[in-house]
Amino acid sequence: MIEKKINTVILGYGFSGSIFFAPFFDLHPAFELHGAVERNRKRIQIDYPQVKSYNAVDEVWKDASVELVVVNTPIETHFELAKQSLLAGKHTIVEKTFTNTAAQALALYELAKEKNLHLFVYQNRRWDSDFLTTKKVLETGKLGNIVEASISYDIFLPELRGDVHTEQPASGGEFNNRGSHVVDQAIYLFGLPEAVFAGFAAFRKSSPVEDYFEIILFYSDKRVKVRATDISFMHQPAYILHGTEGSFIKLRSDIQEERLLKGEKPKENAWSVEPEEMRGRLSYMEEGEKVVLPVDTEDGNYYAYFESVYQTMRNSAPIAVSGLDGYKTMLVMDAARESVLKKCIVKVAPKIIV
Repeated sequence: MIEKKINTVILGYGFSGSIFFAPFFDLHPAFELHGAVERNRKRIQIDYPQVKSYNAVDEVWKDASVELVVVNTPIETHFELAKQSLLAGKHTIVEKTFTNTAAQALALYELAKEKNLHLFVYQNRRWDSDFLTTKKVLETGKLGNIVEASISYDIFLPELRGDVHTEQPASGGEFNNRGSHVVDQAIYLFGLPEAVFAGFAAFRKSSPVEDYFEIILFYSDKRVKVRATDISFMHQPAYILHGTEGSFIKLRSDIQEERLLKGEKPKENAWSVEPEEMRGRLSYMEEGEKVVLPVDTEDGNYYAYFESVYQTMRNSAPIAVSGLDGYKTMLVMDAARESVLKKCIVKVAPKIIV
């Protein structure tokens, strides 16, 4: 019996729609890229002639053939559009940042449960090669008990671009943009922190939003720092782990976005093999001797995210990045913003058992 394909519509065919979503839905045999909402410029049919171009989201809600909707519009619209999608009976993927607040995230999570629908959060950076490598090293136990960790996401972009997704107050600055990635990764590796202390800054001329952030996550047995800046010509290591028996340092080196931006089509595997000189360095004690080793980098692949969505929708596998995960991330992000305003340590206080 031929399995029914998952008819999927993307709510925006700009940067993320054309780079991070459409190519993977087109590649994965379980999905049917059904169309995109394009109010003005009609572009998706140039790249994918067989799909539909909707003029408005209401047309998507009324289309009974649509099973899965991707909300990849500006962040301030995520909550309302994801809510409408769920109320229309559609399974829904929401691009990061999931919502503007933890209260909104919790409302979507509870609505999806009520409607018996799947709610996914798009956190592709869990499938970056450098992150997968760091996670694998952590799981070996060679570092002992982790007491300090740092996750950084630096770029060099000293001038404003006018981007509605990252440079406007309504959608937030780099904390919403890259901050949502590094906070999610920290929670994924170490769990929900007890409290946070945060600092934001805007160093670019006339920037209306932060382009630098640094947050300390407090755990009973460790401290984890997540940070990013737009003004870093030479980047800090992406991952630094210090444990009672060793350390690991890894540069940010995943090449998937770079390849996608060049117009390359993704593959199911062997997609982000990086040069050997970018390998991480693992240092630990063994039988009283210091051991320093290069660590081969894992093959990151965003295709695995879409495979996980398929496995959930057709085979009832657990959701890889769920609405509950999105709620946890927003709890920490809310606390960080409160910390910036109050200039103090703020407790992370979930409203439900997480």
